[in-house]
Order: sequence, then structure tokens, then C-alpha cells
Amino acid sequence: MLFTSYRFIAFLLVLFFVYYLIPKHFQWKLLLVASYLFYAFAGPKYLIYILATTLSTYCASLRIDRIQSVQAGYLKENKGKLDRKERKAYKAQMKKKQRQWMIPCMVFNFGILAVLKYADFTIGNLNGLLRVFHVAELPLPGFLLPLGISFYTFQTMGYLIDVYRGKYPCERNIGKLALFISFFPQLIQGPISRFDDLKETMFSEHPLDLRNVSFGLERILWGYFKKLVVADKLLVAVNAIVKNPGQYEGAYVLAGMFFYAITLYADFTGGIDVAIGVGQVLGIRIQENFIRPYFSRSIAEYWRRWHISLGAWFREYLFYPISVSRPVLDSSRRCKKRGQGWLSRRLPIYVSSVIVWFVTGIWHGAAWNFIVWGLLNCLVILISEECKPLYEKFHKRFSVKDTFWYRLFEVARTFWLMSFLRTLDCYRDVGTTFRMVGTIFMEWNIGELFRGGLMQLGLSVADYGVLAVAVLLLLAVSLTGRTGSVREKLAARPVAFRYAACFAMFTAILIFGAYGAGYDASQFIYSQF
Repeated sequence: MLFTSYRFIAFLLVLFFVYYLIPKHFQWKLLLVASYLFYAFAGPKYLIYILATTLSTYCASLRIDRIQSVQAGYLKENKGKLDRKERKAYKAQMKKKQRQWMIPCMVFNFGILAVLKYADFTIGNLNGLLRVFHVAELPLPGFLLPLGISFYTFQTMGYLIDVYRGKYPCERNIGKLALFISFFPQLIQGPISRFDDLKETMFSEHPLDLRNVSFGLERILWGYFKKLVVADKLLVAVNAIVKNPGQYEGAYVLAGMFFYAITLYADFTGGIDVAIGVGQVLGIRIQENFIRPYFSRSIAEYWRRWHISLGAWFREYLFYPISVSRPVLDSSRRCKKRGQGWLSRRLPIYVSSVIVWFVTGIWHGAAWNFIVWGLLNCLVILISEECKPLYEKFHKRFSVKDTFWYRLFEVARTFWLMSFLRTLDCYRDVGTTFRMVGTIFMEWNIGELFRGGLMQLGLSVADYGVLAVAVLLLLAVSLTGRTGSVREKLAARPVAFRYAACFAMFTAILIFGAYGAGYDASQFIYSQF
């Protein structure tokens, strides 16, 4: 069931009325039923995967929690009887028992994700080797990917690791855990929530709060505007360029990068706006996933503002554990003993970064494009870190760092660097991507764009006019949001102004939204990940 479908809107309306009419202590149970119903629309057979994840995580987290309780009881009972060494040995023994439950559960769940998502990619690459030796190729299994499996698997494994670390006790009610894993607004494209963030509002009782509901509806409306008026309309031009690499080269590739940057932002943040808005209508607080990423002054900053929940997941559950792992620290110490102090200090960061960005790349898609995209992000970030002393020398000599024009230069530089890297999302393979990027420098045909070239991309003059106004509106809202909530500011205006703004937005979606021939409402871009 797509967020942009009439079926979803009808589903949401029915849920809303029932949710606030039933006794409050049934609300979270209704959400569980609604979430599974939502998931079943994608195909009832896929329920087995999310059920398997829920059951395995529930059992493993219960056992881990039980071991922690036994440990706490034993240490309390023997307080003063055990010396420091004995306490340490006992804790290590109990930690090992916890890992005996956590690791198989993680292998099982990441294994499901790996088989379903990467089997074709792995076998396809293996077949490439077999062809070299003229050996019969293996058939591709062609598994269909269950809805949101990358998102709910990461969210659930984050919960399991947090329980293992003792961050919070496990959830003993399997229904509540199932709702946390399957909560439908964030199932399609995140954000990847933490249990301790979500549980406070997810399982509490919610009387009807008209202010919350109106704020939530405004957020949903804004999400639909981004998705239907901007992303889906501009996607027509993006597809025209990237699906015809032989026809559109040079300046067209540059235009495609710019269009895709806007499309991806409007598509992804539009979907997140709908998810957060639905949560707010139901009284449930879902974390923000973006903080004006296109205002970032470096790629590292960009990744702290874009898809925040995924970046935080990789940082907390992969980067830090790898950087302090025994093999990495031992290698670092060996470098230090050999007098390689520079390498000793950087080795943990380099190793962790390369692994994290490799995984980030392949998480986005089972293709070499995404792996190269991830590793190039890593390369640019590491080079930027190494160049910091040079930047500092430059800024000591030239006092431009805090000037408006230098900040603007940094923002533009980051935007275009990310746009160049993002072309790997668009073309069918790595070779085609680099060839098309190369044509930007080899065939400077920018005049063609303004001599009718833009009109060949499936958009009319009126479409470009609508898009220009819509993008300026996105920019204005982003700038306004730097000093506080835009909806709070709107609420402070006269009621007539507020309703007129919402009505104008609703009308714009109806009139200018992409619904015409050739429109494919099949997916949000990030739902495929």
C-alpha cells in the first residue's frame, strides 16, 4: 500500500476514527493490527519474514535479559565476598552467555536479509568468473524483497544490541515488540527508530489532541506536495536523461545531476514527512531524519544531516565497535612499536570508515554502483580529514572562513560533490556512470539545453515554471525552519491565513501533482532499499 495511493488515505481515515473512538488502552493493539494489515497488502506471504524476525528477537532478548537479571542478583548477593578479579571473571562469563543468544539471532536475521537481497548479486558475480573458465553458470534465484526488510531488520537488531549492552530492559510483551518492528508509517523508508525513543509515545494512551492532529495533517500535506508536485514531476526529466545515455551527454548529465538532487530530496523527505505526520496524528513521536542537508558545508556534515537515523545506526553499532575491536587495536599497537605513529593513530579510523562505507553502499543496493558510491564517499571524507591542517593554514592567512560568500562556496561545493557521487545511483553500471560524467568535461554543450533541449525531457514550459516556484518554496521553508518550527510559526498567524495556506497547498497538489500519462506511482525511491 503506497503512501500516495487512495487506498492508503482511506486506510488512514478509517484508522484515525477508530483509534480515537475505542478505549485508549486498546490503541496500541489497534496499531499492531493496522500495521500487519498494511504489511499484508504488500503480499501476505511476506508476513512470514517479519514474524520470523519478531519471534527470534523476542526469544533472544528475553534470554539475554534473564542472564542479566541472574548476574545482577548474584553480584548483589555476593557483594563483599568477591574480589575484583572474581567479579570481572564472572561478568565475562555472563557476557559470553549473552553473546551466545545475541550472535545467532543476528546471524539469522542478517542472514535472511543477505540471502533475499544479495543472492542474485553474489551469484551474478560468481557467474562472471565461471564464464571466464567456460563453466556452466548457476541459476539466479530471483527472490522478491519483502517490504521494508532493510529498515526493520536494522531497527530490530539495534534493539537487540541495546538490550545486550544493558541500555534498557527487553520488552516482555511480544505484541508491543511486534508493533515496534512493524509500525506501518516508518516501515517503507524509515526512519530507523530506537526502542527507547519510540516506546514512550507508542504504548501510551492518547486522547484526541486537535493541535497535534492539525500539525500532523499539515506535515502530511507538505510531504505529499514534495512527493507529487516536485519529485514525481521532475523524475520524468531525470529518467529521460539517465535512461538514454547515448542521447543525452555533456550538459544534459549536469542538468540530470541537479534534477536528481532535487528529486531525491523531495522524494525521501516527502516520505519521511508523511511518516512523521501520520505518527503525530496518532500521538506518536517519530524522530526527524533530515536537518536541511543541502546547507551542509562538508560531506561529513552532510551525512550528519541526511538520513540521520541510518548514519547514527552505522556509527553506534558498526563504526565504534570496529574501531575499538581487538584486531584493530592490536594492529594499531604494532604500528606504534614500529615507529609508525601516524599510521597507528589513523588505522582504527581508516579501517572502520572503509568497512562502514562499504556496508552503507551495499545496504543501498546490491550492485557495484552502490559499493563504489559508498567507497567514494569514504575517500572524500578521509581526504578532507587529512587536509584539515592545510585548511587551518589557509584560514590563518586569509580571514574568509566566516564570511557569507565563503560559506556559500562551501555549501555549493558540497552540493555538487554529492551530486557527482550520486550519479552512481542513476546509471545502470559503474562504467557508464564514469563515461557520462566524463562527457561533462569533454562535451560542453550547455547551449543545447536552452535551445530546446530541456523541452525534449518530457516536461513543458508550464511544468518547469511550477517546479521553479515549488523549489523556491522548499528553499524558503528550509530557511524559515532554521529559527524554529515552520508549523509553529504558521499557527501563530491568524486562523484565516493558516487555513488559506493549507488550502493553497492542497489545491496545488491536486492541480500540479504528477498524475498524468506515464506517471508511475509505484514506489518512493528509498523504499527499494
